[in-house]
Amino acid sequence: MRHNNVALMAVSKEPNPTRFQKTLAMNDWYLGADDFEFPLGGMQMLGKSDEEEIRAQAPRWAGRVSPDLPFEVLAHHAVDFWLCGEDLPQPDNRVTVDAEGAIHLSIDEKNNVEGVNRLRHKLDGMLSHLGMEHHHLLDRSLYMHKSMPIGATAHQAGTVRFGTDPASSALDVYCRAHDVDNLYVVDTSFFPSIGAVNPSLTAIANALRVGDHITERLR
Repeated sequence: MRHNNVALMAVSKEPNPTRFQKTLAMNDWYLGADDFEFPLGGMQMLGKSDEEEIRAQAPRWAGRVSPDLPFEVLAHHAVDFWLCGEDLPQPDNRVTVDAEGAIHLSIDEKNNVEGVNRLRHKLDGMLSHLGMEHHHLLDRSLYMHKSMPIGATAHQAGTVRFGTDPASSALDVYCRAHDVDNLYVVDTSFFPSIGAVNPSLTAIANALRVGDHITERLR
């Protein structure tokens, strides 16, 4: 598993002179919304778009921006967002090595995207209230977007999930292998699903929890 990510650029009605833009996050719909019971994910700011990046992405935006907004004006008015949604496990998601030794990553890019799509809709509906051009929410396709190749896939998790039932999990609730008494797995492999934030702190906290459990066993 990995996150369902979308990078977007909105257009502010006022110039945006921000240099260090990635300073704000919003998780109001992280666990669900009034019209959807499942997690939507989180929004955060993203590094500032510049004129050259906007120029390179222009063909993808044809017909979606006003002709009176040249690239340098768009860059001055750009406000960039990163949307992050949850992914869920799929049996066919896997890493394989072919006969020539090349690594292949198989991921279902349409898996569990309803939440992050609804999150995008929420952001789009807020643009006019935030002083931005309504429906000017543009894909930042040069940045890592939803369809990510193997080189851009980050925060991988899963493959050795924990649980209470050996029929549906490889590890018990203390991340010990059901069938091997002295084997513990404490990286993000144990995740049964991946959230919509960086998993590092969760992995660290769990490793400390498992460490305390092992200490108690050895006493």
